[in-house]
Amino acid sequence: MKLYYWVGVVVAIILGVSTFIPVPAGKSSLLGYYAHCSFTPVSTVICWIIAGVVYWIGKRKNRI
Repeated sequence: MKLYYWVGVVVAIILGVSTFIPVPAGKSSLLGYYAHCSFTPVSTVICWIIAGVVYWIGKRKNRI
């Protein structure tokens, strides 16, 4: 698998984890605390799905 697929996977995973980081904000997240993103569980799952899709595409291109 090419390096840019791995970079895409790592970036998406890091962005997904960073949505859980608690910070002082104006609105609370859907989980009930002040997080980096107000849509914390939804945005985390979306980032991790993107990481999975990039990984799947990279593995698929590697076979061809």
